[in-house]
Amino acid sequence: MSDAVHVLFEPGFFSSATVHSALLVGAVVAVVTAVVGTFTVLRSQAFAGHSLGELGTTGGSAAYLGGINPLWGFVVIAVVSGGIIESLGVRRPRLRDLTTGLVLGGGLGLAALLLYLDTTTSTTTGASVTILFGSLFTVSSNSAAVIVGLSAAALGLVVACYRMLLLASLDTDLAAARGVPVRVVGFAYALSLALAVSLAAATIGAVLSTALLVGPPAAALRVTKRPSTALAVSAGVGVAATWAGILLAYDSYYWPPAHRGWPVSFFIVALVFLLYVVVDVGGSVRRRRRLPVGGH
Repeated sequence: MSDAVHVLFEPGFFSSATVHSALLVGAVVAVVTAVVGTFTVLRSQAFAGHSLGELGTTGGSAAYLGGINPLWGFVVIAVVSGGIIESLGVRRPRLRDLTTGLVLGGGLGLAALLLYLDTTTSTTTGASVTILFGSLFTVSSNSAAVIVGLSAAALGLVVACYRMLLLASLDTDLAAARGVPVRVVGFAYALSLALAVSLAAATIGAVLSTALLVGPPAAALRVTKRPSTALAVSAGVGVAATWAGILLAYDSYYWPPAHRGWPVSFFIVALVFLLYVVVDVGGSVRRRRRLPVGGH
């Protein structure tokens, strides 16, 4: 047993303050993205979530260029973009997608310029890597405290309007008929989505933030159709994938070629994708077994 532990956990894993911070921040972000992501999947707004993550490069690179923590850039651009998308596309999915595409195109054009300026004017060469791919191992103590606070705010929004948000996510017309303030609930959701995407962008990178937002909820909703159960399963999957990704990234430092290491974001995204494939294949097998012989 001791030998197995040494194989799985390289020296210093449990005693490293950096690892402790990464595990805490990773778990918090995984739970927030799982909760908000479940409603994102139910509302069929995965494209909006993906777009906010991509647009995060604009805010992150602008903040980096101004000497500010990129997290604040992620938050500001995501909140502004999410508000624009929700205000122009509320209750009109096609208009929302069109608006999202237009905002995304303009934002990425500006992001390309800002990333170029970051790279050419900075004394370091890691600006683009920091913004696009992030790293849980480089989150400072001050940033960790801010991430926990923003996570609490995002979860608070969801909890405050949980029943209304759930009904509006499943059937907007029915929600409106029952007196749910659909527009207000939509903006509350957009704000929680913007915060969740920003937190994911700050930890595993703007390019890969959608993996935590959509992957675990999509897998959970393949296992159960009960929203409350899906929230719990999604959070469990997200935390498990994040912690396993942190462990593998830490261990990879000792893999050949020695002392290079692989990015934690790669392992998290790969594990989330693998879990979804396993769940999807398992669900397909169960459905086939339930079909009668010769049936369709």
